[in-house]
Amino acid sequence: MNASKLTSLAAALAVLALTGCGDNDKDHGPVVAPLPPVQPALPIPQLAPAVGTTLGACEALAARISYPEAVITGATSVPAGTLSIAGKPIGQHCLVTGQLARRTSPVDGQAYAIGFEMRLPVNWNGRFFYQANGGVDGSVVTATGPVGGGGPLDNALNQGFAVISSDAGHQAPTPFFGIDPQARLDYGYQAVGKLTPMAKNIIQTAYGKGPDRSYIGGCSNGGRHAMVAAARYADQYDGYLVGNPGYRLPLAAIANIAGGKTYAALASTPGDLSTGFTTAERLLVSNAVLGKCDPLDGAADGLIQDTGACQRAFDLSRDVPTCSATRDGSCLSAEQKTKIAGLFTGAKTESGATIYTSFPWDAGLATNGWASWKFGAPIDRDSGAAAFIWSVPPSDRATFNGREFVLNANLDALLARINATNATYPENAMSFMTPPNASKLSTLKNRGAKMVVYHGTSDPIFSSDDTTTWYEQLRAANGSDASNFARFFRVPGMNHCSGGPALEQFDMLTPLVNWVEKGQAPDSVTASARGAGNAGGVNADLPATWAANRTRPLCAYPKLARYKGSGSLEDAASFSCQ
Repeated sequence: MNASKLTSLAAALAVLALTGCGDNDKDHGPVVAPLPPVQPALPIPQLAPAVGTTLGACEALAARISYPEAVITGATSVPAGTLSIAGKPIGQHCLVTGQLARRTSPVDGQAYAIGFEMRLPVNWNGRFFYQANGGVDGSVVTATGPVGGGGPLDNALNQGFAVISSDAGHQAPTPFFGIDPQARLDYGYQAVGKLTPMAKNIIQTAYGKGPDRSYIGGCSNGGRHAMVAAARYADQYDGYLVGNPGYRLPLAAIANIAGGKTYAALASTPGDLSTGFTTAERLLVSNAVLGKCDPLDGAADGLIQDTGACQRAFDLSRDVPTCSATRDGSCLSAEQKTKIAGLFTGAKTESGATIYTSFPWDAGLATNGWASWKFGAPIDRDSGAAAFIWSVPPSDRATFNGREFVLNANLDALLARINATNATYPENAMSFMTPPNASKLSTLKNRGAKMVVYHGTSDPIFSSDDTTTWYEQLRAANGSDASNFARFFRVPGMNHCSGGPALEQFDMLTPLVNWVEKGQAPDSVTASARGAGNAGGVNADLPATWAANRTRPLCAYPKLARYKGSGSLEDAASFSCQ
């Protein structure tokens, strides 16, 4: 019911309350006051554009910066051209390095701090970018500011942003920091909360004014960082760039451990998980998926735009041959079909509980990137994270063995451990790793901030189905439409943040800035192939039949790119978002 109808109803009820239904001469009790008129929702404010300025002396900043618990270890001028992006020299800037909140852990006795670097352009555009990094963090990578996709042609630093990068509170890219309770919290969300005001203070000191507009972005765990910031620090940032977010990362990792156990059980070579679902078999399945799903958007072009329709159209049991004898790459065994289909539907524990979510059938299963996450990561990455960063209590470092941890894992017990707390670890992993009330982003929305999210549909570790479910929940919480402050773009065929048979070179930061500061909401973003000669590097997963510079529109969900019926299949202009 709209506001005008509700207002009329309120007035009518007030009249009835005053006049009664019968004898006006009798006392009908106290007069009921009229209901107040229903107020329409306040319009979302339009934020003003950032205004830039220039940087003064760089080296003097080391002595001038003063912030509680911050130790500045250097301020050095970096000449133009020292860094480059896609062959283009990045302008002169000041590199500030330091640490925040140095301490010694009372639990494991190790020294901790939040290490960081900031790069401050001489020609500053008035904006701040928090570079949220991936993996388990643990190292201060170069603060350039990602714009999205694989092989980028630009970055935030080159565009004039002041950029910060950090190690998220521990000094090695290994999971053992999880023994310390505070390091867990810094990794999960508190490093962002602590560094943000410090970075703005440094910018104020350097330029004589704070940032007019602030942005945070990253992919994978960096996407998780940005999504957590959207929920926890909605008052600190104006734009959130979220790529392939592992926003329920502990659950995704345990689901991947379940996958590792499954592929180990299917392996034709004991101990080699990749022989449970070989390259030839994965190519067989990818081609079968394409055969059923590729034409659904009006063009047989090697890209599956209509992901939802594809899941209804493809059936592994029916559409892939079943081996009658030895597996030779032209078929799957009945056991493979049952167990692999179960992983795509959603891995389960021994008791039958669903761990994470489903994964869409897509065209990118046969790539090396997909294989590395499914067959290597359970043992090399997920085991340590589950054992030390998220489990209560953590495992014994002295006796830990990743392979044995995975192959002997009880999945119900792992789920219990990431949800557990004790006196030493009072906050569980599902609290410190995930955004609280992820679909309740009213603070972000009502202050005029914006959110752009993208996710590859062939991501093997964080499912685009999970992000799609989140966005549907966000829509439901906002009257079935969240497009006035958050937009979601699925990237057909893209693996984890890059790669795959996909058009995965794109800039999502510029459209986000234009939306935040100019009110130009992005309906589509043009993505390109990284074929031979691409300045950002070549994507080895591109099919040989594609043009090296093929383009497509990435469409704001729920729209998808459909062929117009004429024009080149290599040109984005031949497609429209519908």
